Amino acid sequence: MLDFIVNILSTPAVLVGLMACLGLALQKKPIEEIIKGTVKTTVGFLVLSAGAAFLQSGSLNAFGDLFNYAFNMQGVVPNNEAIVSLALNDFATDTAYIMLFGMIANIVLARFSRWHYIFLTGHHTLYMACMLAVILSIGGLSGVALWIGGGLLLGFIMCASPAYCQPTMKKIVKTDELGFGHFGGLGYWFSAQCAKLFAGKSKSTEEVNFPQRLTFLRDTTVAIGLTMVVFFLVVTAVAVGRGILDADPNVILATYSNLGGLLNVGAETQTHWAVWAIICGLNFAAGVNIILSGVRLIVGEIVPAFRGIAEKLVPGAIPAIDCPVVFPYAPNAVLIGFLVSFLGGIVGLFVLALINKSLIPCALILPGVIPHFFCGATAGVFGNAEGGLKGCIFGSFMHGLLITFLPAICMPVMGSLNFANCTFSDADFSWMGIVFGNVAQLVQGTGLLIVCIVVYLIPIIYNFVAPKKEAKAA
Repeated sequence: MLDFIVNILSTPAVLVGLMACLGLALQKKPIEEIIKGTVKTTVGFLVLSAGAAFLQSGSLNAFGDLFNYAFNMQGVVPNNEAIVSLALNDFATDTAYIMLFGMIANIVLARFSRWHYIFLTGHHTLYMACMLAVILSIGGLSGVALWIGGGLLLGFIMCASPAYCQPTMKKIVKTDELGFGHFGGLGYWFSAQCAKLFAGKSKSTEEVNFPQRLTFLRDTTVAIGLTMVVFFLVVTAVAVGRGILDADPNVILATYSNLGGLLNVGAETQTHWAVWAIICGLNFAAGVNIILSGVRLIVGEIVPAFRGIAEKLVPGAIPAIDCPVVFPYAPNAVLIGFLVSFLGGIVGLFVLALINKSLIPCALILPGVIPHFFCGATAGVFGNAEGGLKGCIFGSFMHGLLITFLPAICMPVMGSLNFANCTFSDADFSWMGIVFGNVAQLVQGTGLLIVCIVVYLIPIIYNFVAPKKEAKAA
């Protein structure tokens, strides 16, 4: 039964579909509307997930591997999935209970604090639960104490992360009925704050005037496709120049597992590298297009459905959705954010190399294409909302630096947990790991559980003690 519950909670499509079903049922909608809303919301998430998986397997992973080979980079690539897969070997049961308690804690905190957000990104909930299970166990917590402490911290960040993203999120979607549920929240907030330096000084990325002959670039699919084709051609050409096609395919694939299409191992005729690069670039555009289609389906159904939960269970409840939810609002910023954040990651890598060589030993964090796409693109949209095109560029670049330096700072904590070669990529994982990882090493046992309880209760106490703005105005 526990395994079944965890499977539901860690499957975003099923979780969001059930939330939509609950919301419509609480509104006493006819059965046919409940079925329609539930199915369309679930299908929307499946479309989004399919687009993300297609993008990751078809282009993102290959580009990252090719980039590392072409420029001979060595270091740690932050990856949520990799470190979670290692940790679940020993903490699967604890992760499951923390996730379950965390979902309940999220609803309670949304009900009794001013953070009325229901976090709906199931896989990120699972990842955070896993990280908290490992960190708090080092602090001497186990069993029920570990599950309660981890669940409370999980419920806290499930409300806190959407809360500090909401001021800019409201500017992006033009409504307060949709929240942002992705544990890269600190990075997006940071991008928005940096972008405010250019508030009112730059037009939106979506208002850039192209010459008449280039107006076709206003089409998102065309612009992204052509840009990524150029990037793939350049990086692939460098890799070919370094002799990738002449190297032993088995040796290459052992290190760079996503280059099978370029090497075409076992095929009678080898695909020309330029053709492969063009197809990969266009695959990238196709994946983004699929993601945007899924987002439109989800938003069209989940917001009306959530009115039932807002009215019955959590007054003013706001669904917090995964990061691609903002992509349709500024498609140009998505592409700019990805590329500039990736550039920031490269600059950050060189800064870390300099620090490692001349100051103190530190981990070299390679720019992972997946976090720089999903997180960098989102940072671009947040930066554009606060500072237009200039804000998008500056905010995305600073975000790229942030998600390079934070994992490097978090690496000693991961090392103390016997995960020396792994670290999380997104900003909220990093800051939670840094703060509570160090607290767990300083405060042990019951004291650590008390810290978790106090952190969770602070927003609730504040809600009842601090005067509300409405009451103040009256």
